Amino acid sequence: MALFDSDVPIREVVTTDPETAKALENDLRAKVLDALADEELTVGEIRAELERRGDPRAETTVRHHLNVLREADLVEVARLEEAGGGTRKYYASNTRVFSYDLPEGSEERLAEARATVTGELGELVATLYDDHGDAIEAVAREMRPCEYCETQHYEEFVVRELLDDALVELGESGVLDDAD
Repeated sequence: MALFDSDVPIREVVTTDPETAKALENDLRAKVLDALADEELTVGEIRAELERRGDPRAETTVRHHLNVLREADLVEVARLEEAGGGTRKYYASNTRVFSYDLPEGSEERLAEARATVTGELGELVATLYDDHGDAIEAVAREMRPCEYCETQHYEEFVVRELLDDALVELGESGVLDDAD
């Protein structure tokens, strides 16, 4: 007899690849991404920004974490400038990481909006499968390491990636600017 039994609903889904997950497991790297969210900075400028935020670090430490982020394709060199006989590299984040908590009571205030989004997304996903289901299923099959890995929700992952990519494009195009 179970001492405790509860249905545990899925409340959140995080989609990422293992390399990105590893890169983001360090708090300092999240701070570096945040510093690079809206402007291009040099290693020295990143170090200074971290210090301004109360997290002083050696430039070599910043460079190490920046390299981890670059290897995970979360940061890239945005521009190069000649400076004092050398080259100065400016880095930019190509990834936006949201790590916020909604304010207390927001679930109730957003319930109607959530219902609207759920209904419209349901219709969109149905259309997506009608028009592109074969391609979605083919990509999901290629992701499965074996025939027994049915519980990994590969098709759901592909659909979430499509939706995420579309939201990124809308954000970059300015459509989501009113949401800021």
